Amino acid sequence: MRDEARANHAKGVDPGQLKQEQKRTAIEKGGNTFAHVAAAHVAKKVKEGLAEITLKKMRWILNMAYADFGNMPISEVTAPIVLKTLKKREKLGHYETAKRMRSVIGGVFRYGIATGVCDNDPTLALKGALIRPTVTHRAAITDKDELMRLMRAIRAYGGQVTTRIGLELLALFATRPGELRKAHWSEFDFEDCIWNVPAPRMKSRKPHSVPLSSHALKLLNELKAQTGWSKLLFPSQRIPKNSISENTLNQALRRMGFTADEVTSHGFRSTFSTFANESGLWSPDAIEVYCARQDRNAVRRAYNRSQYWEERVKMAEWWGEELNR
Repeated sequence: MRDEARANHAKGVDPGQLKQEQKRTAIEKGGNTFAHVAAAHVAKKVKEGLAEITLKKMRWILNMAYADFGNMPISEVTAPIVLKTLKKREKLGHYETAKRMRSVIGGVFRYGIATGVCDNDPTLALKGALIRPTVTHRAAITDKDELMRLMRAIRAYGGQVTTRIGLELLALFATRPGELRKAHWSEFDFEDCIWNVPAPRMKSRKPHSVPLSSHALKLLNELKAQTGWSKLLFPSQRIPKNSISENTLNQALRRMGFTADEVTSHGFRSTFSTFANESGLWSPDAIEVYCARQDRNAVRRAYNRSQYWEERVKMAEWWGEELNR
C-alpha cells in the first residue's frame, strides 16, 4: 500500500484524494448516492398514494438536483452544494421553484436519516438563505353585485353547454377545479344526493363527500343528457378519454369579459367562503369542511365530517339560492 501510494504520488496523484474517490465509488456501488436514496424516497411516496401530478413535480425537481449532485454519496452532499443548485433557480427568477426544491431535497435527506444512510439534513441550514417568493392569491369575486354579474354572464354563455354547466357546478360545489373536471358519473349517488370524491383526487388525499342541492341535481341531469355516454362528466372534445383542462373554464371566463385579475375558476372557492362566513348563518368549521380544508387531526377530521353533514346540506341549498338571485 505504501509503495502504491508513493507510485501514485510520483505520477501526480494525491493519495488522499484517490482514497476519497475509491470510497465514493464503493458507496455508489452500495446504492447510497443521492439519486439512489431519492428514488427509494419517491417509490415510498408512490406506495403511499401521493397524487400523480405531485409525483411528477417531485421527479422534475429531483432531476434538476441529480444534474449537480445526483451521483454523490448522500452523506457528502453539504449545505453549500445544495445552495449552489438552488441559486441557479433564483438567478432565473424562479423563487417558488427554489423554495419547493429545498423542501423536496430536504425530504430525501430526512428519508436518508431514517434509513441510516446519512446523519443530517443540510437543507435545514438553508432556512432564510433564499429569496422569499411573493404570495399571489387567485383572483376571486367577493362583491355581491359582481357575483350577480358573473352568474348572469355564465348562464348566458354562448359557448359549449358543458362548459357553462361546469362553471355553475364549480360555483355551487366550491371544490378545486381538478376535483370536478375529472369527476366520474359513478361517483354520484343521485338517490342520497351525494357526490363522493375519491381520495386520490383530493389535495388532502382523504375522500370527500359533497352534498347535492336541488339546483346541482338539475344541472347534473342536464349535463347527463350531454355527456352521459362517457365515464367522465366533462370529457375532452379532442381526446374523449381525457377530461377537459382547467384552461377550458378559465378561457370561458375571459370570453365573458372577466380578466384573470378579476376571477379564476379556482377563485370560486374563495367566493363561497367569503359569502358563507359573512352571512353569519354557518359555523366556520362547517364552512371549512364544505371546502374540504381538512383539519390535520384525524379524530377531529372524522368528527367534523359527520357532525356538520346536515349543516352542509342546508348550506348547499342556501348557496344555490344565493347564486340564483
